[in-house]
Amino acid sequence: MVFNRLKQYRKFFNQQVRKILPAIIAAAFVLLQASDQFPRPLRLVQNPGLENFGLENTGIENHGSGADLKNGKTEDTGNSGPSLIKPGDLDRELVQYYINQYCSPGGKEWLRAVMEKAAPYIGFIKEEIAERGLPQELAYLPVIESGYLAGAVSKSGAMGLWQFMKNSIAGYDLKINEWMDERRDFWKSTDAALKKLEENYNYLGDWSLALAAYNAGLGAMTAAIKNSGIRDYWVLSQKHFLKTETIHYVPKLLAAAHILSNPRQYGIIIWNPQIEWTRIATDRSVDLNILAKEAQIDAAELKKANQELTYSITPPDKNYLLKIRVQDAEKAAAVLARKDLPLVKYYIHTIRSGDTLLALALSYGITVDQITALNPGIEPRLLRIGTTLMIPAVNDQPPPAVSKPGENIAFTGTHLVIKGESLWSIALSYGIDPEALAEANGMELNGILREGRMLKTPIRE
Repeated sequence: MVFNRLKQYRKFFNQQVRKILPAIIAAAFVLLQASDQFPRPLRLVQNPGLENFGLENTGIENHGSGADLKNGKTEDTGNSGPSLIKPGDLDRELVQYYINQYCSPGGKEWLRAVMEKAAPYIGFIKEEIAERGLPQELAYLPVIESGYLAGAVSKSGAMGLWQFMKNSIAGYDLKINEWMDERRDFWKSTDAALKKLEENYNYLGDWSLALAAYNAGLGAMTAAIKNSGIRDYWVLSQKHFLKTETIHYVPKLLAAAHILSNPRQYGIIIWNPQIEWTRIATDRSVDLNILAKEAQIDAAELKKANQELTYSITPPDKNYLLKIRVQDAEKAAAVLARKDLPLVKYYIHTIRSGDTLLALALSYGITVDQITALNPGIEPRLLRIGTTLMIPAVNDQPPPAVSKPGENIAFTGTHLVIKGESLWSIALSYGIDPEALAEANGMELNGILREGRMLKTPIRE
């Protein structure tokens, strides 16, 4: 009861702050513009205080209406939890090196641009961190991981704000399939990353080691500690028991986090607009372009919030939750409630003799699983001629045209037969009549087609 009462007081306080915050910020900009230059520190501050001038936002969770709600608010530096930066850390050589790098004209411009990209996400991330009682500087880990780009992909294949590899998502409720890659989901990947960091800390007992394990892997860090007998990240780095990337990883984060926690000291103005997020169930596949048009909301913003979707179409999964700005949620929910309104473009395909799901999938540029998901009860081996299938129009690829027997088609191309193909499936993939294909190659329509045979076919345009 006491905890709930405190949350109510906190919510009331934040609402009052939000009312007066614009006036405070406007006055601040007037004062800053009246100065010839921004104030600079004479020395590095090891215990930063109220330096960010309230120009960044965190979030408050509201569980009303059965939705997960994130509501932007001014950063609460009085409840920031533990710090990653220990006394003396800012004086370390590599940390100083990266502070100098980030404080160069180009470095500051890069940080400003990255924080502009962070605007849609950082309020949500800071509130998630605060709720777990974790160091607030973790909010700046995506700065060095992905440049705060939800769609970022590294050379090694790591993806998303928090740069998860495919082999590192087990146990974190991140799905990868033909519909989506949830490593790009800012909501779910943040939850996964913070769980992973907290697990590392609970196992290693030190935040510098936990961060190094996030970069190198918990197994690699455990091996380095075991082989060296050292449990101090800085000593492990000094004695080169860690790879070069990991040696630079923590100093780089501490430098960026220190500067971005004190942006005004370094002449960096950060303005993150307040963004409130919620999630709503779709109950069916929904094309974000159609939803945005019907609800009269910004399609680009809706897609940006749901970058995990491969085709900007939600999967046919009733458990999928669409992320949307709170001010747009009611309009979107009203559209979703209209069961008479088609929210995905489909092709209707009538099964013909020789059709297979594999051939159809190849022809329409989708997967067999996508066809079966939208046609429940279909038996791939028992397709009935004349029945219809719904084929999602995910690629704006027009349906294949099938030529009629007797049309004048030039068989001037070639096709190498692979395992599992038939004259029927090959004809469908080329949009020609199977009998015409058989005749052009001197075969019976139901004759044996051996793997590796070269067939005459039309040339695909």
